[in-house]
Amino acid sequence: MRDRTVLLLIVGTFLACFFVPFADPKVEGAILEMFHMLQEYAQKHVLTCLIPAFFIAGAIAVFLSQGAVMKYLGAKANKFVAYTVASVSGTILAVCSCTVLPLFAGIYKRGAGLGPAAAFLYSGPAINILAIVLTARVLGWEIGLARAVGAVVFALLIGLLMALIFRKEEAERAAGADLFGGDGDGQPLSRAGPFVAAMVGLLVFAAWGRPREPMGFAETVWQIHWYLAGGFLLLTVFLAFRWFDRDGREEWLQETWGFARLILPLLFIGVAVAGLLLGRPGTGAGLIPAEWIESMVGGNSLFANFFASLSGALMYFATLTEVPILQGLLGQGMGKGPALALLLAGPALSLPNLLVIRGVLGTKKTLTYAGLVVALSTTAGVIFGELAG
Repeated sequence: MRDRTVLLLIVGTFLACFFVPFADPKVEGAILEMFHMLQEYAQKHVLTCLIPAFFIAGAIAVFLSQGAVMKYLGAKANKFVAYTVASVSGTILAVCSCTVLPLFAGIYKRGAGLGPAAAFLYSGPAINILAIVLTARVLGWEIGLARAVGAVVFALLIGLLMALIFRKEEAERAAGADLFGGDGDGQPLSRAGPFVAAMVGLLVFAAWGRPREPMGFAETVWQIHWYLAGGFLLLTVFLAFRWFDRDGREEWLQETWGFARLILPLLFIGVAVAGLLLGRPGTGAGLIPAEWIESMVGGNSLFANFFASLSGALMYFATLTEVPILQGLLGQGMGKGPALALLLAGPALSLPNLLVIRGVLGTKKTLTYAGLVVALSTTAGVIFGELAG
């Protein structure tokens, strides 16, 4: 299998070098845009978002007992508690569709049910308080309110539908966890909880972006966010040495590296492909002309809403960047329904995101999850477009 993969890479590289018209200005610009997007992603998201998220996922996998995860998020947990916790997690985590992946992989690996895990996967980037406030402020309170309500409802629906569709497989998985997992090693929740919370604080404040317009509390927090992030970093280091022995810390680092090794290559490949085809958000410099997208999302037809949902599901949006992009698209004739559809699908999905989810859940579950997001976003866009006139 390895030799076959190497052969395919060699043949693919040869064919690309032989046939791709690199001298064409459009192709040359798209390739340059791909590297610009990779650089932007590396500079703005890897250190402040992904690395803290990897350490959190590693801590969940090592220090949080399987029994504790399954008590609150497992297949046999109280459904109200499990889905409530999972569906509102985005109010705390101001993360993008890629940063949430290590956290999702960590809780799913530790025994969380597919339904609550899927609800968490959607809500992490979708129910972002800052993004919703900025949406209401820039695009109007109607879209802001519709986005907030739709994101919470979608997280619940997607989780419940994923659990229903794959209930047989989840029942077998839960039985296997009961048979072999037990409580697991882990640490008492009184230690694991505060330790993970300290790293969540580091993630939240390290990734805190400056508002495009002065927004009171958000602006104040941004001015001191590095001090807050530094405080949580010191607390994390202190607790790591205070509560856990050397073997535990080494296992934590090994697990963190395991998540990074699994996720980072797929993310960078996905970001590169998205940059090549679509360009950075708002630039329109990819191989697919921006005019094609803008001309297909006017009005409130079913196709316009579906196309907006599907485009949002493939494009990568850093946290909060979707708002100014949509502001420009609305100014060029984009309908309000498709705008909401893109807001509900875009932050929660992306091409890099889908590649990694497939590595965790498999092809069938990934396609089902993506299909639910696109279908629900399309439906919400059509309804909102009719109500908004």
